[in-house]
Amino acid sequence: MSMEKFKILIADDHTMFVDGIQSILETEADLEVVGRCYDGESVLSYLKTNKVDIILLDVNLPDINGIEVCKSAIGIDPKLRILAISMFNEESFVQEILNNGAKGYILKNTGRDELLHAIRTVAKNESYFSKDVTETIMKGLMNSRKNGNKSLSAFPKISRREKEVLKLIVDERTTQEIADSLFISLKTVESHRSSLLSKLNARNTAGLVRIAIENSLLK
Repeated sequence: MSMEKFKILIADDHTMFVDGIQSILETEADLEVVGRCYDGESVLSYLKTNKVDIILLDVNLPDINGIEVCKSAIGIDPKLRILAISMFNEESFVQEILNNGAKGYILKNTGRDELLHAIRTVAKNESYFSKDVTETIMKGLMNSRKNGNKSLSAFPKISRREKEVLKLIVDERTTQEIADSLFISLKTVESHRSSLLSKLNARNTAGLVRIAIENSLLK
């Protein structure tokens, strides 16, 4: 009787990193890489036509924020197990992606054995975190107890670039004007906007402006 294989989709925009993971998994009898995606859009379109058990998801994809990809992917298939992989051990990222359905979170400096252990743990529908990430989660819990979860700590951390984009949104600039002002592409502006919508839990641009003003986010 043949062993059941867990079908794995790797979502990361660095080809060499994807090659490395694929070569590790190819030697494992119970794991099968069925697809590789280099941006969020292709992850979501792949899931609409293909069956996958586990996604190894880079938190920082070039088009759609990894948190949004996670939320949308779970929306397409609630049984999906998502293992977030990131260079960033940042509390805001970790908490947000877990809140949106990820089963685990490991860092990109993870070794081969830990990667395999993490994949097999989430395959069993259990949670797995790198040791450093566990410490970050615990620190976050302690801080939220201390602060009573008020004010800015209620939101994930906003990057300097996101703050610049948010300020221009509040100033009622168009996407083209924001792109020109910050010397970035329209696609990058949209990526920052979708990240802000996700982080601030806003439904649209008007919601972003209201939350920014009410919580003095631009001070």
